[in-house]
This record gives sequence, C-alpha cells and structure tokens, in this order.
Amino acid sequence: MPKEREKESFASLGDDIKAARQVLNISRRELAKMVNIDPRYLANIENSGSLPVFYQLVKICKLPVERYFFPEAGEQDDPERQRTAHKLSLCPKQYLLVIEGTIDGAIGIEEAEDA
Repeated sequence: MPKEREKESFASLGDDIKAARQVLNISRRELAKMVNIDPRYLANIENSGSLPVFYQLVKICKLPVERYFFPEAGEQDDPERQRTAHKLSLCPKQYLLVIEGTIDGAIGIEEAEDA
C-alpha cells in the first residue's frame, strides 16, 4: 500500500492535527475526549500521518467526501439530487456528453451556435 499512500490527500492530516492541537494548547487526552475516542487512537492518527482505511473505503466505494466533511452544503440538496449526483460521479466519462445533452434538453438550454 505504500504507493497508494503517496497519492492520499490525507498524507499530512496527522501532522496537521498534532500541530493544531499544540497551537491550541490541548493535550492529546483532552482532544480525544472532545471527539469521544481513545487517546491511543488519536496518537495513531497523529503518528501514522494518514487515514488509510477511510481513504480506501471512500475511493473504492466512490463516495462523495464533501457530504461527510461539509454536510451543510449537502443539506440544500434533496435526496433525488444527492442520489443523481452520486450516480453521475460513478458514470464513465464517455457517457457524460450524452447525460449533459439530456439535462440541457430537459431544462430547455440550447447550445449557442458558433458565429
């Protein structure tokens, strides 16, 4: 899994959490209590520098990370839009033009002809 870890967006997360905790002058035990986890688990997150299981699950299942980190953005969308957005994220690229054309036709957008 080393090659996969190099690609992770979360590679510096552990160091960032540790640095932020230190700047805020919060002990590992205090922060762990605040998020309801064992201090050893927090130490593992800080020292490993990543969350490989989370990353792999999100990547394999093609889940929209924004929904979990920024839920307020998703609150504006109804379940149908969320479901459609998820399906669109799973769609092979070669079908996107067809889908876009279908949506344009459904909402009445016409392409401007090149002059």
